[in-house]
Amino acid sequence: MLQRISELIGRRRVFLITAHERLDGDALGSELALYHMLRSMGKEVTVYNQDVTPENYRFLPGSDRIVRELPPLESFDAAFILDCGELGRVGREAARIATIPCLINIDHHVANGGFCDYTLIDPQASSTGELICRIAAHMGFAPTGEMATCLYTAILTDTGGFRYGNTRRGALLAAADLVAGGADPQWISENVYDANPPAKIRLLAAVLPTLALDGDGSIGSLTVTQQALAATGALPEHTEGFVDLPRTIRGVRISILYSELGNGHFKLSIRSKGNVNVERVARAFGGGGHINAAACQIMGELPDIRRRVLEAIRMSAAEE
Repeated sequence: MLQRISELIGRRRVFLITAHERLDGDALGSELALYHMLRSMGKEVTVYNQDVTPENYRFLPGSDRIVRELPPLESFDAAFILDCGELGRVGREAARIATIPCLINIDHHVANGGFCDYTLIDPQASSTGELICRIAAHMGFAPTGEMATCLYTAILTDTGGFRYGNTRRGALLAAADLVAGGADPQWISENVYDANPPAKIRLLAAVLPTLALDGDGSIGSLTVTQQALAATGALPEHTEGFVDLPRTIRGVRISILYSELGNGHFKLSIRSKGNVNVERVARAFGGGGHINAAACQIMGELPDIRRRVLEAIRMSAAEE
């Protein structure tokens, strides 16, 4: 598939690049790295995202060129759908994007049925950014400093700062090559992790009292309500990283962040340690992800949702 995608890039001229809602470092870093690569080849490229770029990723080269209004689609030869397991994850413009003649999906999530004309999917990859590295290498393209910064950010964030189980040899080798290509690990880490706005810290203070430990202390969770967001002046993007906090507690194997979306909907971000499979839990509610990192959305009252999720975790553990 690397050869096929390389041929498609060579033949096509006008590209759209997009990724999932609620943008993270992998989605943005992958989009912008691919943008810079295609532009350097003389291609016409538009990066479209439904959501605003989170503050801590606006340092990425090219982030100011991302558009949030989808332009007329007649001129596009192909579209790259990045870091998505299904087309609907790009948001409200999914149906329009589906009309572009050639759709190329690059993703590393287990729950991906292959919804595009061409797909590069590897659940063993740490990130979509790592797959973009493979495409560049296959094409003999040495990443520029801008690309290196974007791709290092993608790998860094999706491996949790090189702490998660997906920090495999390929991720570390790719990161080393990107540092050689101009990525500055300290500067990138400071921008991603050490540039929190005051509203995020206020929100964290409001959320910590919701900490709950279940399953004899092996399941930890936090809850972010719409009321907490409004009271602290925070945005949904400011919850990034919150799901990891309960997991730092000794004995906790599964960490859950319940985020109220409104109209009775909650988004669940789920993380785990070791070989605890939370992708199976998320899949039970129509979501997906990886063994140690998954997400889903559930409608209902929070106490009932919590009960259903804890039961799903128990059932998943019984199947292992």
